[in-house]
Amino acid sequence: MSETAIAPGDVDLKSYIQDVPDFPKPGILFKDITPLLSAPEAFGAAIDRFAAHFGEKDITAIIAAEARGFIFAAPLALRLGARFVPVRKPGKLPRDTHSFTYELEYGEDTLEMHTDAVQPGDKILLVDDLLATGGTVKACVSIAEQTGASIAGCAFLIELGFLDGRKGLDQYDICSLITY
Repeated sequence: MSETAIAPGDVDLKSYIQDVPDFPKPGILFKDITPLLSAPEAFGAAIDRFAAHFGEKDITAIIAAEARGFIFAAPLALRLGARFVPVRKPGKLPRDTHSFTYELEYGEDTLEMHTDAVQPGDKILLVDDLLATGGTVKACVSIAEQTGASIAGCAFLIELGFLDGRKGLDQYDICSLITY
């Protein structure tokens, strides 16, 4: 039995996102990506679209914050022949780290990256599953810029445009595959 291949541009990624009302708290409409992740044709199409957009940018490292950003960053790093650099919560990385603390709506958060993971001159792509208010990606930009690397772009599966997360990221090439 043979299957007909589906071209990446022919896959409607939005149809694989499921809305979950009142999660994680009342009033929030959560965009669940697990149906997309469980469909190889959709997950593969997402990686293919990111690779097509950033493939000519000579990316040397892909940075992603835990945890869902890892899901897209790791296969994309393999596809682009780049290093995958995890950014994690404090105390999760075993060696010396760069650290960046940033403000949240109610409090603050901190992210860390190994000090030897990114070098001056590296061309960095930042990857996450969702661009909402932009706090996490802006923290990742700050960590990467501490190293002397340049930011080649930012890639997101979903962008919640009404939250204006792009504000302050205007100087970067942003690729969002789905926008609400």
